[in-house]
Amino acid sequence: MALRTAPSVNVLGSRLVPCSHDPKTGFFRNGSCDTCAEDRGSHTVCAVMSAEFLAHSKYLGNDLSTPRPEFGFPGLKPGDQWCLCAGRFLQAHDEDAAPKIYLKSTHQRALEIVPLAILRRYALDLG
Repeated sequence: MALRTAPSVNVLGSRLVPCSHDPKTGFFRNGSCDTCAEDRGSHTVCAVMSAEFLAHSKYLGNDLSTPRPEFGFPGLKPGDQWCLCAGRFLQAHDEDAAPKIYLKSTHQRALEIVPLAILRRYALDLG
């Protein structure tokens, strides 16, 4: 008999909602900002890419906009949703360049790095 695993939980305490299937995102590339102990970057924040954030990330040395076919990475454009590393999101917040996010698609482990009050400031799914 196969073991059942509990569903992943978002920062609001409910079931984690998928972030994006096009482009396919997440540490596991399953469309969700799911995580595990091997996910050292904590790819847990479901963010909507903006031109400002993509430029900022590229400036910092993490070019998310250039396609990398050898890694199956299509390159991101404004409007794409992507599971960001929680630390990168916090850094962008500190530097006034953070993108909007979806709390329902942001894994609760993001809270180990980013306070909920900060996440709420960028939420598109409150209200």
